[in-house]
Amino acid sequence: MTQPQYFEDFDIGMVSKYGRYEVTAEEIIEFASKYDPQSFHLTEEAGKAMHFGGLCASGLHTCAMVMRMVVDSMVTTGSGSLGSPGIDELRWKKPVYPGDILRLESNVVDKRESRSRPDMGSIFLDNKVFNQKDEMVMSFKPIVMYQRRTE
Repeated sequence: MTQPQYFEDFDIGMVSKYGRYEVTAEEIIEFASKYDPQSFHLTEEAGKAMHFGGLCASGLHTCAMVMRMVVDSMVTTGSGSLGSPGIDELRWKKPVYPGDILRLESNVVDKRESRSRPDMGSIFLDNKVFNQKDEMVMSFKPIVMYQRRTE
C-alpha cells in the first residue's frame, strides 16, 4: 500500500507497512561516537559485558533510521506531510544489533481537522518497528500534520 498524500486519504484503522533498513556495526559506532558515546554503543565487548549481549544501536539512532525509512517512502509515493508537533509515546522494546533489518508498520488511530487552519489536519499514528525476526524493537505514537485537499 502506498502512503496517502492528503489528510482525506487517511482512514482510522488504515495500516501501512514499509521500509527495509539494514543496520551496520560501522553506522552504530559512527552515530554513537557523535551523539551517544556510551560504551555498549561503541564496542562489542562492552555490549557483551552488559545485558545487551553485544554491540547495539542507540535508541535515538533507531529513531533516525526509522525516520529515514519514512522519508524514503514519502519521496517514492509523494506526501502532503507538513511535519510533526511531536510524539506522544516512544518505547525501545529490544536492542537493535548489526545485521538487523528494520521495517515499519503504521496504524492510523485518529484524525482531526485543524480548527485554526482549514487547509490542514492531524493524523495520529501507532507505529511499530520490527526486525527481520518479526520482533518489535520500537514503538512510537507520532502526530503528523497533513495538507487537506483544495478543490
